[in-house]
Amino acid sequence: MTMSVGDSRVIFSTEKGLRRVYWGSSSFLELELSAATVRLGEIQMHTTPPSETAGGPQRSARFTANLVRSTLVAALGGLLFGFDTAVIAGTTAALRQVFHLSVGALGFAVASALIGTVFGALLSGKPGDRFGRRDSLKATGLLFFVSGLGCALAWNLESLVVFRFLGGLGIGAASVLGPMYLAEIAPAQWRGRLVGFFQFNIVLGILLAYLSNYLLGQAGLGAAEWRWKLGVNAVPAALFFVMLFTIPRSPRWLVKQGRVDEARTVLRLVGEPDVENELADIVHSVEHERGRKADALFQRAYRLPIFLAVSIAVFNQLSGINALLYYLNDIFAAAGFNKVSSDLQAVAIGATNLVFTMIAMSVIDKIGRKVLLLVGSVGTAFCLAGVAFIFFTQQHQHLLVWLLVGYIACFAFSQGAVIWVYISEVFPNRVRAQGQALGSFTHWFMCALVTFTFPILAKTSGGYPFVFFSVMMVVQLVVVWLAYPETKGITLEELQRKLRIEGAPPPRVRSAAGGVPPGAEADRP
Repeated sequence: MTMSVGDSRVIFSTEKGLRRVYWGSSSFLELELSAATVRLGEIQMHTTPPSETAGGPQRSARFTANLVRSTLVAALGGLLFGFDTAVIAGTTAALRQVFHLSVGALGFAVASALIGTVFGALLSGKPGDRFGRRDSLKATGLLFFVSGLGCALAWNLESLVVFRFLGGLGIGAASVLGPMYLAEIAPAQWRGRLVGFFQFNIVLGILLAYLSNYLLGQAGLGAAEWRWKLGVNAVPAALFFVMLFTIPRSPRWLVKQGRVDEARTVLRLVGEPDVENELADIVHSVEHERGRKADALFQRAYRLPIFLAVSIAVFNQLSGINALLYYLNDIFAAAGFNKVSSDLQAVAIGATNLVFTMIAMSVIDKIGRKVLLLVGSVGTAFCLAGVAFIFFTQQHQHLLVWLLVGYIACFAFSQGAVIWVYISEVFPNRVRAQGQALGSFTHWFMCALVTFTFPILAKTSGGYPFVFFSVMMVVQLVVVWLAYPETKGITLEELQRKLRIEGAPPPRVRSAAGGVPPGAEADRP
């Protein structure tokens, strides 16, 4: 093996051809040789990452104040998402009376926000790449604020639909940008829990919506009650917008913009245990992508992550979750409960959702995403079958609330906690924004479809929608068991290699010291 040395590049010539090494004072190295170890002076390089060597236990990530604040602020978008999604459940009866709505017209009024989510999810990927995840989230905060204020002041059905559509744009965009931002700032060992915190806030927002509906319903607001219920969302939206100015940008987005020093600073701020090696992995991945033409998402190389993102989003909605959340009060009314009782039981179900989401978050990085999905599939299928039985027989109505509580618990423990984590993980850096947008678009398209059709089907077919949802959960069980890989505990770049995505950068050699040359970008191929 011969060696020639330039200012910052060493070329090894072997029988297998040229292999390039990048290096500097911190020894940023890439080596594609079969030998296990190569020594250059006092630098020792390994052909396996530090996590796979016998160099002792790896350092744990630090839970820093900046990481906590970034997680809380970004996940606040999830709270607005959940609140805006569920608050409509407490206004359906009033909207039907005020605007004299048929069943189909009510379905459209409720689904108007969901139509917005479809477009918000579909269109948010490019702004997320161009302006950054954080700054694009600011636009969602403004949309939430305008929507809440506009719904409170709506002067006719058309204006209400328009302002709900704007809120839907915010929900759809937040569902793409929030999990993507959290996945890109989170240390690998905590990524599931931190991205899962976005789902926790969605669930918290749902609970707060139900609680807000109950409290405002007891406040004696008369004919204006529905306006207060829909308008109160403007307050947390304003807070979300202001707080976004206090958190850093995504380190992966910064590297893509050539701002490596800023990315290094952010990784230190969020407690990354091995800043230089992690930064080197990110730079290596981004540099590898720069040598390629901009990738289209829909190609053979990405067939597996596309299947995973689309299927988990489809199953999420074919579980019936949003149909139940949006029409929860109507479901209880159909089973014979009065308005106050329905509101209180909705709060109980929202609280169950929150508790089991917290349990799932505490174990998602230990048990893994796949196991949670399998357990939840069995539980949701059983509970939905029970709900269908009650509606068919019109007996044992006292068990309805317990079956719905069980259903919500199983959903929150599985699909609810996993979906946004999984979609944010499975795509490589170069198409992550497009992939996240595809997964979110699929989720919201299916949500709008189910939400629009559910009240019509439920009125004419009784328990059959619940039978369908139960069967879909059995199908999910089979698909997850056979096709879903586990993603816990590895970096996004390592996951790309695990999924064997065509065009993934090869494993990069790390030095014992590790890292990218301080203050310098990686040398480009």
